Amino acid sequence: MSPSVPSDLGYVPPDGGWGWAVVFGASISVGFAYTFPKAFTIYFKELQAVYSISYSQIAWITSIMCATTYGGGPISSILVNRYGSRPVVIFGGLLCGIGMVSAAFCTSILQLYICVGFITGFGLALNLQPSVIIIGKYFLKKRPIANGLAMAGSPVMLCTLAPLNQFLFDNFGWRGSFLILGAILLNCCVAGALFRPIGPATASVKTQMAEEGKGALKEEVTEDAMEMSSPTNVPMENKTEEEGGKDCCEKINQYLDFSLFKHRGFLIYLIGNVLMFLGFFAPIVFLAPYAKHIGIDEYSAAFLLSILAIVDMIARPTTGIIANSKWVRPRIQYFFSFSIAFNGTCHLLCPLASGYTGLVVYSIFFGLAFGMVCAMLFETLMDLVGAARFTSAVGLVTIAECCTILLGPPIGGTLIDTFGDYKYMFIKCGAVMVLAGTFLFIMNYYNYHMLAKEEKERKDHAGVGTRQGEMQYSSKTFN
Repeated sequence: MSPSVPSDLGYVPPDGGWGWAVVFGASISVGFAYTFPKAFTIYFKELQAVYSISYSQIAWITSIMCATTYGGGPISSILVNRYGSRPVVIFGGLLCGIGMVSAAFCTSILQLYICVGFITGFGLALNLQPSVIIIGKYFLKKRPIANGLAMAGSPVMLCTLAPLNQFLFDNFGWRGSFLILGAILLNCCVAGALFRPIGPATASVKTQMAEEGKGALKEEVTEDAMEMSSPTNVPMENKTEEEGGKDCCEKINQYLDFSLFKHRGFLIYLIGNVLMFLGFFAPIVFLAPYAKHIGIDEYSAAFLLSILAIVDMIARPTTGIIANSKWVRPRIQYFFSFSIAFNGTCHLLCPLASGYTGLVVYSIFFGLAFGMVCAMLFETLMDLVGAARFTSAVGLVTIAECCTILLGPPIGGTLIDTFGDYKYMFIKCGAVMVLAGTFLFIMNYYNYHMLAKEEKERKDHAGVGTRQGEMQYSSKTFN
């Protein structure tokens, strides 16, 4: 087990119990958020024929969906800080269902942009961040394991949703499939219902109930628990008076902590991740086309993605267990930096794979590296800023990552069109990720060094203050 880690939540997370139900719900929400845009591409060919549009026009559906999912991060964080994770995820699930059901009746590509891209994408945004945030409130010592299990929902969902979409399309057409998918996405509401609120006030009320044990007081205590366990933990009357005296900027900063931009560790993480995402998703997008380009048949090329997903599925929880060990947990930022650089190295070596066997080996190592990065993506951020500020941090990070997530695949496609060869795309992605991993390793070394130095200075200052107090006390006693 990892060493004891201090909590900044004002209470000690249970590290189990109902928390494992929360992890199960989070794996469903995270799985839909990450996988649905990829699995939706099965309908592209049919939609192109129906609306007589180009591939680039139809591809904007997933681009808008991904951009909205990440761009909606700050709004999602504000809502979580205000209302808690459970209602936000349930509302997000409703939006996803409404978006896909509405898409079944669309008569133009612009309507699909709105229904699938914006409405469903924003619903996925309201599922992603709260699911990761709630884990940090239920887990402390076992948090890396919990995060790894929750993130494993993405490859599991990819293995399930992709063939399911093909089955639905073959039997019900794209309009019928959209109706069924809308109903399936409502399972996010069920996942959100598992996110039982937890906090210091909730814990204190439960203790009071156990001590008193009187049936006459149960209703009153329950009402107090509902009021005190609200995300802000502030009485409504006082809260209204306080908000009345604040301007708009102060109210926003109350729910979205912009002071994080003065946090050294947060800025290091933000810069490294924004750089990393320039090369993170493009290799997945172009893996199957690259296999076809070198003469591999369609089914074998598609099987490469299945190999990647299976290895990814195993790698995420395994990485969580390793990250939670006493050797890795205290310096988990180094492990994250290594994972990113390892991912980039795989891409740099990919052009050497000239046959199908080489691409299978590449897919195995790529799935391992991809799973390692994804398993620690949010855990390392929480390690830097703490669970209390994580809600704001994840919202600010996702809006910054939105741009590079959108630019990565188009830049890779431009390189392929320019040189007529896929190897330059893989080299670009690999070089960017190795650079990002190296940057994070060096800057995290600097950050750890500065933290140790600052801690030593605080201890020395506290020691000097204690000695001065003792001298003053001795002087007064002598006189």
